[in-house]
Amino acid sequence: MDHVRVEHHEAVAVVTLVDVERRNAMTAPMVDEIVATFDALEGDGTTAAVVVTGEPPAFCSGADVSSLGALARAETETERRSVTSIYEGFLRVLRSPLPTIAAVNGPAVGAGMNLALACDVRVASDDARFDPRFVKIGLHPGGGHTWLLERVVGPQTAAAMVLFGVPVDGRRAVELGLAWSSHPPAELLPASIGLAQGATRAPVELLGRVKATLRSMPFQPDFETAVATEVAAQAWSLGQGWFGAAR
Repeated sequence: MDHVRVEHHEAVAVVTLVDVERRNAMTAPMVDEIVATFDALEGDGTTAAVVVTGEPPAFCSGADVSSLGALARAETETERRSVTSIYEGFLRVLRSPLPTIAAVNGPAVGAGMNLALACDVRVASDDARFDPRFVKIGLHPGGGHTWLLERVVGPQTAAAMVLFGVPVDGRRAVELGLAWSSHPPAELLPASIGLAQGATRAPVELLGRVKATLRSMPFQPDFETAVATEVAAQAWSLGQGWFGAAR
């Protein structure tokens, strides 16, 4: 592939966006390769977790500018859907049943920040920069940015970043709950892979079921329903024989 590189560290796959000239901006070809990569990783039966990062010096500088310009010229809903297919670059990651970690090694801007938010956990380099940037360039946020961000950091931090244009570096991201940990640049990828390897001790099917439960919890109407959801999934896992073997 031209814009996505995959390296395997046992059951952990490191997926790197590669388009240094555009600071790893999401173009249509890159989106196609991201989708194909996750299709392959989910189907290989051996990948337990994925680390997503960018070719230095950036994580992802957002959506390709020409795609955004085409959205402004779109006159019909069909044309808008065609243009916004660029969102699939991070929505495909969001839908993945595999545990995902964003190793944010530099600027994560606009849709690039959406990509980081689409992952289950974010690990940042000290010099990472989380920057919505939408309002700064006269653009309304898109791709579910406000929903994803507010769920992670809460309304006040989301407002500071989106409305008031406050970028956040790696260390501040940890303080705000936007990132799990922050590391010197040279230590970022080893730390991310080390964290991802924690998922390799469990069956892939179980990881997918647990991830689905975690994603569903904010939408449970009450505690009793949440418990019932877990009980059903736990009974399913007992039926697979994993618990008995591990015990």
